[in-house]
Amino acid sequence: MTVVAMVAGAPIAEAEVDAREAALRSGPRAAALPASGTSEGRQLRRWLTQLIVTERVVAAEFAARGLSASAAPSESELLPDLTARMEMGSVAAAALADPRARALFVSLTAAVHVTTEQVAGYHARNPLRFAPPRTLGYGWRAPAATAPPLDRAGPLIAEHLLGVARRRVFRDWLDARRAALVQLAPGYEHPGDPRQPDNTHRH
Repeated sequence: MTVVAMVAGAPIAEAEVDAREAALRSGPRAAALPASGTSEGRQLRRWLTQLIVTERVVAAEFAARGLSASAAPSESELLPDLTARMEMGSVAAAALADPRARALFVSLTAAVHVTTEQVAGYHARNPLRFAPPRTLGYGWRAPAATAPPLDRAGPLIAEHLLGVARRRVFRDWLDARRAALVQLAPGYEHPGDPRQPDNTHRH
């Protein structure tokens, strides 16, 4: 058995990466995937390895905490838009497809909160961020010309800041746990690792 990674001493076989890649290549987005054996194809396999080890780390913590996934929030609640997904990172965002990961997210971020001072400060720096657009007629709309008062924009700002803070806490925890528990085999380094030969910047 060829091992691509170890997670807390447990091996992940190359066959598991092969199976994930085969499932992608037989799916509806197969035409968008890089060709096997190319630099980009190897980067895809590295990304899949990152996803698999992340799923193992999440599953172990989920079990250790005795959590239940029955009341886990939806993906759209934790990742409401593309910006949120980019904040989280592609691997962590993909891992949140599993309700166990979403339940763990809730557990890890339950103590995160946003202060009224943070909300007021954000509003002062970004007064038009949550201002509804103006209606011009005939279906046309334009950016708001005046800022909504803090008491109206405050709940939206608080929700936004809380989401950002919770995603940061979860991402930082996940980075730390992977650093502590995961060992990657040569050829299966992180896609962004500058030491691996396929991490090149081209124009």
